Amino acid sequence: METGNTKDAGPLAGLKVLELGQLIAGPFAARTLGDFGADVVKVEPPGAGDPLRNWRLLKNGTSVWWQVQSRNKKSLALDLRQPEGQDIVRRLAREADVLVENFRPGALEGWGLDPQQLLEANPRLIVLRISGYGQTGPYRDRPGFGVVGEAMGGLRHLTAEPGRVPVRVGVSIGDTLAALHGVIGILSALHERQRSGRGQVIDVALYEAVFNCMESLLPEYSAFGAVRGPAGSALPGIAPTNAYACADGYVLIAGNGDSIYKRLMTSIGRADLANDPALADNAGRVKRVEEIDAAIGAWTAPRTVDEALKVLEGASVPAGRIYTVADIAADPHYAARGMLKEMRLDDGEPLTVPGVVPKLSRTPGAQRRNAPRLGQDTDAVLHELGLTEEQIAGLRSRGVIAS
Repeated sequence: METGNTKDAGPLAGLKVLELGQLIAGPFAARTLGDFGADVVKVEPPGAGDPLRNWRLLKNGTSVWWQVQSRNKKSLALDLRQPEGQDIVRRLAREADVLVENFRPGALEGWGLDPQQLLEANPRLIVLRISGYGQTGPYRDRPGFGVVGEAMGGLRHLTAEPGRVPVRVGVSIGDTLAALHGVIGILSALHERQRSGRGQVIDVALYEAVFNCMESLLPEYSAFGAVRGPAGSALPGIAPTNAYACADGYVLIAGNGDSIYKRLMTSIGRADLANDPALADNAGRVKRVEEIDAAIGAWTAPRTVDEALKVLEGASVPAGRIYTVADIAADPHYAARGMLKEMRLDDGEPLTVPGVVPKLSRTPGAQRRNAPRLGQDTDAVLHELGLTEEQIAGLRSRGVIAS
């Protein structure tokens, strides 16, 4: 059981991270660094704190999402609108390795926290800036959330049944992709800093992070003028790969490898299609994908998902069910891989949260600390900066830090 007290330091132990972001993209990047041992100080506005504290389902007044997004972090409740608060950030940035922010471009500059000035004071500082459209370009000042980035990046157009309204993926995938690209940028910049001794600014745009995952979308348009459209549950241009209706749900079947295809069609009693020379490669199968899908669908329709999977697994055909979170929580493979971690909240109540990804063999990540209460670490962080009790009390009386 995870208690938040593990002694495993993690591969990023000693790395000082200052998080100025809120909600999803910036905090997810900082959380990932924290999972692997970084010392993360999260700056939140006094009073309400990060809005994510109150998003979706609450337990004892706090979002259970918060317990995942902010694990391994310290909370400093600080008003960035006040000059004294800005000065504290500048002092923290002088000692930090990484600063993470995901405000609209210009927000930091408006608070007197221009990254270039922070770099002048601390040349080794690495600044990750995540925004909707990036720090440059004609759209830089537009407000941009993950869903907008997903649409502009080309993803939303593809997530639909042909002829129907494009749908949301179901999670904030644009924010998460931007965060992970930001982490890649941070780790790359840290590696380069070992040679040069210098930090730099990392500019991640939500739409670009999504666009970077769009596979062959652009070169196909460039070479052939092809505009890929929505294909529902199928994988366009690769056959057969689809979701097929069973008697009690759907089974996903990926039979698009040449040898896999033959095993698939043989296992469902369609040796004629398995051995048809015209279907021996993907190009031929794509031309007759509707015929192939119909044959597979006719086989799955009278069978349960479990019955279909038993046959397909016996034939070594990649296939699976569509999981709900209830399926995930009960799955033995998830448990065996350490992806269902039971932690204890500060009041002692248990809560199951996702494990740490990726898995390192020698220095794995871990939850060492529960998500903080708002301002829980304000005094401790300020003491580390050298402020006295009297100075901290003065900041509190002036509303610069939470009372």
